[in-house]
Amino acid sequence: MSRIALLAAVIYLIILAGVGTLNGAMVGLALPLVLYLLAGLWRGPESLNLTAHRTLSAERISPGSTVTIEITVTNHGEALEQILLRDQLPPFLEVIEGASSRLVSLPARETISWSYTVQGRRGSHTFTHLEALAEDRFGLLTKKSLLPTTGSLLILPSLVRARHIAIRPRQTRVYSGMIPAHQGGTGIEFFGLREFQPGDSPHHINWRVSARQGSTLYSNEYQQERVADVGIILDGRRRVNEFGGGRSIFESSVVAAVAVSSALLGEGNRVGLFINGKRPKWTSPGYGKYQRERIMQDLALAEVGDSHDFKSLIIPRQLFPPNSQIILISPLSADDIPVLSQMRARGYQLLVISPDPVSFEARGLGGRPSLQLAVRIARLQREVLLRDMRHVGVQVVNWDVAVPFEQVARAALSRPSSFLHAIQRGVRS
Repeated sequence: MSRIALLAAVIYLIILAGVGTLNGAMVGLALPLVLYLLAGLWRGPESLNLTAHRTLSAERISPGSTVTIEITVTNHGEALEQILLRDQLPPFLEVIEGASSRLVSLPARETISWSYTVQGRRGSHTFTHLEALAEDRFGLLTKKSLLPTTGSLLILPSLVRARHIAIRPRQTRVYSGMIPAHQGGTGIEFFGLREFQPGDSPHHINWRVSARQGSTLYSNEYQQERVADVGIILDGRRRVNEFGGGRSIFESSVVAAVAVSSALLGEGNRVGLFINGKRPKWTSPGYGKYQRERIMQDLALAEVGDSHDFKSLIIPRQLFPPNSQIILISPLSADDIPVLSQMRARGYQLLVISPDPVSFEARGLGGRPSLQLAVRIARLQREVLLRDMRHVGVQVVNWDVAVPFEQVARAALSRPSSFLHAIQRGVRS
């Protein structure tokens, strides 16, 4: 019930009681309230005729950077004794200087401007309106309006650079790149020998072998290097990413996705992204800087959610044909093994980058002796999980997120592992 309706009801009851009891003094008690009501109606705002304009100092920033937002409001109608102008901000933005709201008096045909500074974490927000709430000084009559504005702010994920991500998909594309194609041709790495053919460069003749074969010349053949189809799957399931106290390991997964996608696109590969989170999102495969921009924007919007398990995950063959490379970034759970086994059976080469949830949660719980046994048991369970993953042919990198991802990429991802070489040898044989 509004204040005016409540006050009118009180006045009515007092007058009714005074008339019913024939008590003039009681009727007189209603007079101040009647005057108070009439004053509020007389001095209250009749309508709001306002326009708002917003200016942002930047529309794309990185986490931790600041943006100054300037707001200008013009009153095209009657004077407003008291008006609250409030800018609604998303949870990921924090005001560090100034204020996002102002309580002012705004004369007719006048303009007011103010600014404030915000910073925040990864995310995206579109400013669609400014809230205006005008009322009289007695607080009886209130008028509310949403003033249309424009402006958008995109906070991109933190940029982490990985110089090289070594992958060995079973199938490559026809374009030149940096991934060994297991075929002879032009390249750098030695692949084999063949008889000299017209058109071969004399620099490629293997004179030592040719000297032992009499009159036959042999040329060195090098392994071709091409680009590949790579699909990145970012796991945003709430049950594997969030822990007690509101702590989440998902931001580390986003950092890894940025580094991996940037490195692979920089080497000319065809990269796509699937975010299995609050809003499942496919980013169709593509090349180059434009594709990197698309992936960065989608990662800026990625959120943890109660999404479906990987059991319902279907990888379209038109986007990622069999024998291409799939990179899963996930803390993992025990029921993921059957799904990943099926992906391996369909011919996909799998690389799993797994932020370690055990170490992450243990640091948040502190070093209490009573928890040491529980942490040890959890570590053993995770070791069993990773071992089972490797047994089904999945390359797994266990990442303690306390270590910068650049170091992990340099140590574990810059060259193919011996395990992966064994898989490739088995495929070729």
